[in-house]
Amino acid sequence: MAALSIWDKRALNDLDITDLGTPDTVRFNVLTFVVNEEYDRAAHYLKDFLERESVYPNFKERVERYVMHSIDLVYAIKNKRNFPGMSLLGKSKQNELREKYRDHFFELKSVMKKIENCQEELRLNDIKSTTMIVRSFWLATMAVFVSAFAIEMFQGLGLTFIVVIEEYVNKFIDYLFTFIK
Repeated sequence: MAALSIWDKRALNDLDITDLGTPDTVRFNVLTFVVNEEYDRAAHYLKDFLERESVYPNFKERVERYVMHSIDLVYAIKNKRNFPGMSLLGKSKQNELREKYRDHFFELKSVMKKIENCQEELRLNDIKSTTMIVRSFWLATMAVFVSAFAIEMFQGLGLTFIVVIEEYVNKFIDYLFTFIK
């Protein structure tokens, strides 16, 4: 981690390691880049993330505004952290800049969570639609088999069964009439 100034450490005291998310996620990478003062790398990563090919057709439309806002927040954090002449400002202005930096950072964290929520929502919708298709295919297949069985029973095998039963009934009746004569 890059050397953080005292006010950066105080501003990030509220940051828990679990706030960064799991490793190799967008939130983890972007927030780690920002904490390490790699702002251009964070912005580049976000742009690449937005341009990356997705399996979900409307993914880009859903997250584009969040990504653009995140890039703005990254540069706002950069400007507040590297404000020229910070030592020339009064204590109240320095504290105000620190608060703004902190607010921007936690807003960035929140926006990153929204992007992850969009990804999760799209993934769940995809799973639901796949489940519906599989279930529909299963029900259609069962309907075809039940229909085929019913048709076979009432037209094919069913008629044959009736003919056989009728033949045995006729033989039985003929047998009975042989005793009556």
